[in-house]
Amino acid sequence: MKKDLLLFSSLLLIVLASCNSATKQNEPTTDTSKSVEAYDWALLPFEKTDSANPVMTPGVESFICPVRKSAVKWNEKDVFNPAVAVRNDTLFLLFRAQDSIGKPGGTSRIGLAWSTDGLHFTKRPEPVLYPDNDAYKKYEWEGGCEDPRMVEDSSGRYIMTYTSYDGKTARLMIATSTDLLHWTKYGAAFSDAYKGKYFNAWSKSGAIVSTYSKGKIVATRVNGKYLMYWGDKYIWLATSDDLIHWTPVEKAKAELQPYDSIYSDFNVSDLKIAVPTRQGKFDCNIVESGPPAMLTDKGILLLYNGRNIISDGDPSLAEGAYTSGQVLLDKNEPAKIISRMNEYFLKPEKPYEITGQVNQVCFIEALAQFKNKWWLYYGTADSKIAVAVKN
Repeated sequence: MKKDLLLFSSLLLIVLASCNSATKQNEPTTDTSKSVEAYDWALLPFEKTDSANPVMTPGVESFICPVRKSAVKWNEKDVFNPAVAVRNDTLFLLFRAQDSIGKPGGTSRIGLAWSTDGLHFTKRPEPVLYPDNDAYKKYEWEGGCEDPRMVEDSSGRYIMTYTSYDGKTARLMIATSTDLLHWTKYGAAFSDAYKGKYFNAWSKSGAIVSTYSKGKIVATRVNGKYLMYWGDKYIWLATSDDLIHWTPVEKAKAELQPYDSIYSDFNVSDLKIAVPTRQGKFDCNIVESGPPAMLTDKGILLLYNGRNIISDGDPSLAEGAYTSGQVLLDKNEPAKIISRMNEYFLKPEKPYEITGQVNQVCFIEALAQFKNKWWLYYGTADSKIAVAVKN
């Protein structure tokens, strides 16, 4: 098996090194569809690639889990919620995969796959980031490593935000890599902030503000700081000097308002809300960061996920449906909304989006410029991966 891994690593490095073509940067355009309001700052319209979707499904690949010390079919149950990177003419997905034996609902690990056309993927036979017998096992076992999002820094190093889950608490974690294969874990993003105040807080979904150019997604400072939108109830804000250690942005006491009881383990009323939920709309119950936020001339563009509850939201959507929205925030005041779409632009409507581990879900996490198009990869019903494309 070691020989196979060495051979695979060598082949992948050759693929990465031999990619020579570059993609072309596209600018956001106004939506022209009849079902969604037109916003001249938004990235629209996206069309689902029905001819190929879902582009990734569960598989039978196995590896020796270092914790269980036995072979595990690590992506047998579900694959969903990917991150993306483009290396010239090859597109790479990091994706969340679940086995069928872990608790709760299967242990999650992060796999790697690649494609030269954006539609047909080859999976690496073993995951690249997973619970191990390391310093982070107690935070990652046995729920696992979930929902990667990925950017590069100016040197080409990859920065991944992901969620560790120990069965009780989700924590936003950081890892880095130079080759997409070998990852160094740094632990919880908020471990040092405010003397550890948020270390045991429920935290996830870190979307780092970046510049999208020529296929690359490069973390970019705004007013001297790296910025990250995060959270899966409201969307909050955090800052960093090094992309590893992050500090949640807190708000003035005068801005306090009530929050749901799921956050009773820490005082979320201290956090500055960047994107709130909205009564009567598709995002009435939850808003959660999507792909890395995009720095544009008009502001910071954030594509996000919203969950609907019929009694308080959009009665035309199913109960608990996850759909996709877009919001533009001020570069000088990153928690200030300039404009926000009133309608979703992606919703569950295909059988594989409606029925699965969690029904009625289109969950966006990965946005890429590739072959002169925008490619938006999303999890479907927490079970498979699909793509929508903007020309």
